[in-house]
Amino acid sequence: MSAFTDGEVAYLTGQPLGRLATVGRDGRPAVRPVGVVYDPEAEAIVIGGVAGSGMAGSKKFRDARHHPDVAFVIDDIAAVDPWTPRGIEIRGRAETYDEGGKQVGERLGAPFPFDPAWILIRPRRILSWGIDNDSFAMAARDVP
Repeated sequence: MSAFTDGEVAYLTGQPLGRLATVGRDGRPAVRPVGVVYDPEAEAIVIGGVAGSGMAGSKKFRDARHHPDVAFVIDDIAAVDPWTPRGIEIRGRAETYDEGGKQVGERLGAPFPFDPAWILIRPRRILSWGIDNDSFAMAARDVP
């Protein structure tokens, strides 16, 4: 069984921007907007910085390396009348890589060229709303 439903995969592949929540060395949370690509082979989320951005020196990268338990959210409003929010939250474990980002971004068809450093998030828990169900009905499951 796949970690994500077909509807969740379609949503993830159609949304290039999300927010990554990390915890810093001081124990304080931080949330950053990030570009994201779904990796169907790994059934995971890939976060890459734009080439030349120095992703390896970013707070999100340092935080994910030091505290790999992270959360990631993509959400939007499918319609305003009636109010129809939808989204997905992925709680998981981050793997940080210092190199290979350019090749990963190209392999996944990222909308921008990746910096060498990149982050892979393997889901442990997935929560979604308004994707495979009603906007106000949360679907939640653990990923083995």
